[in-house]
Amino acid sequence: MSFTPVLPLGGYAGWSLLKRTMTTQKAAFAAVSTSKREEEYFRANIGKIKTAEALVSDRKLLKVALGAFGLDADINSKAFIQKVLEGGTLKTGALANKLADKQYQAFSAGFGFGDFATPRTQLSTFADEILTAYKNRQFETAVGEQNDDMRLAMNVERELVTLAGKSTTEDAKWFTVMGSKPLRAVFEKAFGLPSSLAALDLDQQLSVFKSAANKAFGATSVSQFADTTKLDKLVKQFLIRSEVAAGMTSTSGASNALQLLQAMQGN
Repeated sequence: MSFTPVLPLGGYAGWSLLKRTMTTQKAAFAAVSTSKREEEYFRANIGKIKTAEALVSDRKLLKVALGAFGLDADINSKAFIQKVLEGGTLKTGALANKLADKQYQAFSAGFGFGDFATPRTQLSTFADEILTAYKNRQFETAVGEQNDDMRLAMNVERELVTLAGKSTTEDAKWFTVMGSKPLRAVFEKAFGLPSSLAALDLDQQLSVFKSAANKAFGATSVSQFADTTKLDKLVKQFLIRSEVAAGMTSTSGASNALQLLQAMQGN
């Protein structure tokens, strides 16, 4: 038995409906979509894990650990994962800090193997923390299977609030946005920027993103999206532009089909 998220509408109207029913839908999804054995195994064994090597050696635990950070696809890259975890995040040259995908930075910091003598797996609240994140990510994936724009909207709400609140420089925050495929996709669509922007020099891209943010929201910073009003506006712009683009594609496809049919009839 499984629960499929209910998404009767697309676009911003569908997003508003999903937001209103999110708590109920997440609870229903978690109740039937996460294996009880999987959850019980994680709770019973994660506290025994004190090294990165031990974690990557247990596939069942690693599946949940990676899934909590949206890194499920890399489960077979054990040597790489171990290196990321053992390097931690507190040292400037740590591998996790160098990677474009900042989920690895969050993953390494979340477990603390390379940063502390006693990893975070020993905390009494750790299992609940990771399992909650895992279930939320699984719900997002289920939503994305029906509507990827909704998944991207959920991701940006979670990730952008955390990023906006960090003490790093605004340029560093923008580089994080630019290096994250889900975040970048939302900003590019919301700002009406072409995907070809990625071909430009990074500093040029940074300038474009800042200028677009200032034009749309009155400030060049990423930190401004800690304001839920601005965050909501960003998501709304993304979904509306995405829906319009999809409609244009659909219309173009229908027009091409009509022209083909007319040509066939003429022949």
